[in-house]
Amino acid sequence: MKFLRLGAALAVLSVSVAGTAHAQEKVLNLYSARHYQTDEALYNNFTKQTGIKINRIEAGENELLERIKNEGANSPADIFLTVDAARLAKADELNLFAPLNSKTLESRIPDNLRTKDWAAFSTRARVIVYNPAAVKAADVQNYEDLANPKLKGQVCVRSGAHPYNLSLGAAMLEHNGEQKTEAWAKGLVANFARAPKGGDTDQIKAVAAGECGVALANSYYVARLMRSIKPEDKKIMDAVAVVWPNQKTTGTHVNVSGGGILKNAPNKDSAVKFMEYLASDEAQIYFADGNNEWPVVKGVKTKNPALDALGSFKADSINVGKLAKNQAAVQKIYDRAGWQ
Repeated sequence: MKFLRLGAALAVLSVSVAGTAHAQEKVLNLYSARHYQTDEALYNNFTKQTGIKINRIEAGENELLERIKNEGANSPADIFLTVDAARLAKADELNLFAPLNSKTLESRIPDNLRTKDWAAFSTRARVIVYNPAAVKAADVQNYEDLANPKLKGQVCVRSGAHPYNLSLGAAMLEHNGEQKTEAWAKGLVANFARAPKGGDTDQIKAVAAGECGVALANSYYVARLMRSIKPEDKKIMDAVAVVWPNQKTTGTHVNVSGGGILKNAPNKDSAVKFMEYLASDEAQIYFADGNNEWPVVKGVKTKNPALDALGSFKADSINVGKLAKNQAAVQKIYDRAGWQ
């Protein structure tokens, strides 16, 4: 497999595309905004199974989307992979994806986790992490609880402009409407322990250190700390507890990692095979065991001790397309609330 950064990559991909039709069937040009080392095993296994070599460019989603757009009909890219429904929707809005025509994907991926042009292959939940020494579990059972004045000075979060928080707000907007969502955002801001900063792991560390009593974090960050053998990470997890929010109402918010086949893909047959491979039991296990994400395919058995320890939960069944559609409105709500 070739792994290339965005500089010299285009020349290599162009050579691949310029080959014979037979060679094209054995090549897949992947533009990926997933930055997980564990995905290497996922890609290597696909090549072993199919003989299709993966040429991969890895960069930020905005950079990749701009490249695909600028390359136009001559783009060598076959598939775009990224995390978060909004980022996938952005590619769709730019008219970059071809329709997904695959009975395999339709049968294996639930309706709410795909659109006509792109599909999710793994999910991650937005959980509440709290410090039992500072906050009672009964007071943080729902996302809405984080706006309760009794938590004033207790809440840590990352930027409101980050897609993880925008997606959560998009789900709340769909369920609760604009007025209630804005009231929630304002209440949340009023409860900040400090100005938003850092990533999800930083929020968990802040809760453990007593800088705040409660925070929002994606589940795979929690699972990563749970699986760590570092003494400092074990100490962090000993100091915090996790709540699956909204189990008696809408269910816990989940976001996705996914992708789509690009409309100008020169290796469409290889692209379809790869997308269907990502929905296979074997690939689904890679997502779970390698990066602590949940499979989207029902009934897949994983061997991830952290996911097992976190247990089962009721997930929000909102369609990923609606998550993407609502995010521009949510950003305006957050701006008015002062969640920068």
